[in-house]
Amino acid sequence: MLLAFDTSSAACTVALFDEDGACVASRDELIGRGHAERLVPMIDQMMSGRRASRILVGVGPGSFTGIRVAIAAAHGLAIGWNAELKGVSSLALLAAGARAKGEIAAAVTGGHGELFVQQFDAATLKPTSDLLNLSPVEAGRATTAQLVVGSGAAPLVAARGWGKAREAWPSAASAHRVPEPLRSLAARPVYARAPDARVSEAA
Repeated sequence: MLLAFDTSSAACTVALFDEDGACVASRDELIGRGHAERLVPMIDQMMSGRRASRILVGVGPGSFTGIRVAIAAAHGLAIGWNAELKGVSSLALLAAGARAKGEIAAAVTGGHGELFVQQFDAATLKPTSDLLNLSPVEAGRATTAQLVVGSGAAPLVAARGWGKAREAWPSAASAHRVPEPLRSLAARPVYARAPDARVSEAA
């Protein structure tokens, strides 16, 4: 079985898939904060004593704290269950739930009033742009998709003055729609920009 979960946004989302890739259970809760307290009980309720042989964890970009909560839980479960562990792009997971045509831009709020944004082909969910971290105005100039989904959709569409904004959050139930390269990532945080504080490097 495959257990997938993501806490990169205001949502805490968990899904369980059987060996054929069918989603047999899922749960999405919009909690804002408190992922550290809610994630493990959600997983425990869903597993009901079962163990997954594979774990797929959302690695961002998104909430720095939320991403670290999920990754820490994923590593702990992988060790306890001796399970294979991989990461999935949280923006691809967000786009996977849109069920649209053409291109989709996934945009989530980041720090300093900026957005994490990336475009995807709606049919294949393959990226059609790089992962970027930009101001809403810059993100508006960098995107061409009519539909923008995510917590950063409204400011992006407002800044560029056209398109459709749809507030949405990643859902683990969409994990199997994400292309293999974007759900075979290392289980460590994905950052679209360098951390604000850097450790000095030796010359």
